Amino acid sequence: MPEQTAVPTGAPPDAATGAGGSGDDAAPRTLGGLTAAVRPKVIAASVLAGFAGLASLVPFAAVYLLAVALSEAEPDRGTVWTVVAVTIAAVVVRFLCHGAAVSLSHAADMDLQLRLRRSMAERLARAPLGWLSERGAGRLKSTLQDDVEDMHYLVAHALPDFVVAVSTPLAAAVYLAFVDWRLTLVCLAGIPCYLVGYRVMMRVAGARMGAIGAAMGRLNSAVVEFVQGIAVVKAFGQTQRAHSRFAAAADDYLETFSAVNRPILRVQSVSTGILSPAATLLVVALGGTVFVSQGWMPAIDVVPFLTLGLGLTSPVLAVGLAGNSLRSARQAAGRVGELLSVAPLPEPAEPKSPRGHRVELRGVTFGYDADAPVLHDVNMVLEEGTVTALVGPSGAGKSTLAGLLPRFADPQRGQVLLGGTDVRDIAAGELYRHIGFVLQDARFLRASVADNLRLASPHATDADIAGVIRAVGLHERIAALPRGLDSVIGEDALLSGGEAQRLSIARALLADTPVLVLDEATAYADPESEAVVQRALSRLVAGRTVLVIAHRLGSIVGADTIVVLDEGRIVEQGRHEALVAAGGLYASMWRTYQRHTEAAGGRAAIRAGDERHDGLDGQRDGRNEQIGVTR
Repeated sequence: MPEQTAVPTGAPPDAATGAGGSGDDAAPRTLGGLTAAVRPKVIAASVLAGFAGLASLVPFAAVYLLAVALSEAEPDRGTVWTVVAVTIAAVVVRFLCHGAAVSLSHAADMDLQLRLRRSMAERLARAPLGWLSERGAGRLKSTLQDDVEDMHYLVAHALPDFVVAVSTPLAAAVYLAFVDWRLTLVCLAGIPCYLVGYRVMMRVAGARMGAIGAAMGRLNSAVVEFVQGIAVVKAFGQTQRAHSRFAAAADDYLETFSAVNRPILRVQSVSTGILSPAATLLVVALGGTVFVSQGWMPAIDVVPFLTLGLGLTSPVLAVGLAGNSLRSARQAAGRVGELLSVAPLPEPAEPKSPRGHRVELRGVTFGYDADAPVLHDVNMVLEEGTVTALVGPSGAGKSTLAGLLPRFADPQRGQVLLGGTDVRDIAAGELYRHIGFVLQDARFLRASVADNLRLASPHATDADIAGVIRAVGLHERIAALPRGLDSVIGEDALLSGGEAQRLSIARALLADTPVLVLDEATAYADPESEAVVQRALSRLVAGRTVLVIAHRLGSIVGADTIVVLDEGRIVEQGRHEALVAAGGLYASMWRTYQRHTEAAGGRAAIRAGDERHDGLDGQRDGRNEQIGVTR
């Protein structure tokens, strides 16, 4: 059959870059796009905030009006009570409008947070696994949790506060201008000075705020790594070393935060001092004294400037002090938009079904970065019902290649075929009914043991679950848990590495897929549980098409085919005996394996490998005896 590298119908136009896909997958990246759904609530809140701001000026203006009325020889009672009534009404209006504005803006923020987290969860569920692995749990947690919360000011406060900062000083300035326009200009003199300082501050901060976000991402990654690896770290006495890495990340964040904010705080201190209440009051008092002493205005006309003068500057100052929150919110919105723009693996327009369970890779080239391929022109066949072992040096691309079968990512060139059908032309639900996988790092949801197993088969009965639990030798361990199968993993179901892998194998047994990918499924098994894991794997692989990644060569000597990968290229393939006789890379790896096992008293391990080899041969003859990792 001639080699084909054409992209199938269901593949994106450019799998390397994630371009293409349907319009349904389009996600907002811009700030306006992210907040479009809650914009009506934010606008309504801003209008109400503007009315509240205007109403808040009335009591200060009333002080002047009352002073004028009461300074008369015979005060007009009607005028006095009218001013008092209007003041009371303004206070009530201010209270109601402000309360409604705050409620609406925060409701919009809660709505947006819910929408964003749901959208991001949906996007992550469909994102290529390679993209997720590249970013790490720390960065994703930072975006899902911290960045969404950092957008709070942007949604709940930015526009309402801006409306108040514009409308309130403008209304106060207009009113004061009718009293005396000259003293009004004196009161407003500090605002241009503040705006100049604020512009300088924003320019200095704009280019540096990204460094804080990057440092926070590194700190989150260090925290996740430290917490998840604490057991291994303690076991090898490396607590101090691991703590040093965490402390270094924390120190890096502190230094970055201080370096970015130090010059900003200098400018902010000066500009804020110009508009502070004390400075504003001093300017009004000095200016009013000069104007009265020169006979330019009566003394009583200074009163509104003393009361409303603060209203000219305090809203502007409040918005300026929120500059850091606004910058952080914009940076956070950018990272959220970046996550939402990740192109999911596209679903085929016309799904096809595989014809059989033969797996073939044709001219596959793949890299997480299109300019740096990890796999180069890989051609490989997994015949139906056979075991194929994938070996090679660390970093050769074994896990990357294995991940292409269950379509954790799509190749840039070439095809991955299941039963003669490109996996990109198979709907995801159909694909995972044919291909299962057991990874070396078993992962589970924080849910019950039963719910985690039912991820593989949602309609599995309790009897089905009990059967696979018994098959992997976990029935006694699960029965001893406080709530049995209803115990929550991570809470009252704390599993060892070997137990977690056996539970992962039980999940694969429940899925009952005809094609199976095993990525060093005994990597974290302790010596006591390794034999149990291997027996469980013996049952799991029976009669299936299997691709196994092996680091312990003794466990795959009986595989039907051994494929040797080096620097992303297949350099050898064949049976164990033929590859050892060929004297190539595999033979070199086998000699190294023998030396290491012998140095650790491994002659017994080699004999055990021979027994597993016999088990593979026995299984091909129809005898389901205990075997190694590969069968």
